[in-house]
Amino acid sequence: MSVSVLFVCLGNICRSPLAEGVFRHKAGEAELTDHFRIDSAGTGGWHVGDLPDTRGRQAAGSRGIDMSTQRARQLEGEDFHTFDFIFAMDQSNLANIERLKPPNGKAQCMLFLEFAGHGAGEVPDPYYGGADGFDSCLDLIEAGCEEILERLAKNYSAGSGSNA
Repeated sequence: MSVSVLFVCLGNICRSPLAEGVFRHKAGEAELTDHFRIDSAGTGGWHVGDLPDTRGRQAAGSRGIDMSTQRARQLEGEDFHTFDFIFAMDQSNLANIERLKPPNGKAQCMLFLEFAGHGAGEVPDPYYGGADGFDSCLDLIEAGCEEILERLAKNYSAGSGSNA
C-alpha cells in the first residue's frame, strides 16, 4: 500500500521543501521510499520553479539531506484528490488549504506538528531570519517527520488502508 503526503507552506522554498527532503531522506533510511509518494507545494505562486532557499539547502545538506532536485510549485486543486495527507506548516496556510479544498477532495488536511504529536504548534518561517533559523526549523521538521513516518508506516504496513 502506498501513502501520499504533501507538505505545504506559503512559497514552497523554506519549510515545506525542507519537510519533503527530510521525509524522503528518512523514508529512504527506513527502506520505505517505495511505500510513499512525497511532495511539497506552496499556497502562493511567487517562487514556482525555484530551488529551495540556499540557507535551507545548506542546513539540510549538513545533515546529509539532498534537496537539489526539488523545485517550488503551487498547491493545485488536483492535489486534494491525489494526496492522502496535506500537512500545513502553520495555521495561516492550513486556513488557505481548507479554503481551497474542493468539497469532494479526499485529502486529510492538518497541521504538520499536530499530526506529528507535537500539539497545535507551528513551524516558524525562517525566511526573514539568518541561517540559524533554518537549523531550528530543521530540528522541528526532523522530529515531526520521524513521528509521521513511524505513524504512517505502522498504520499502512499491514495494508490496512486505515486513515492514521
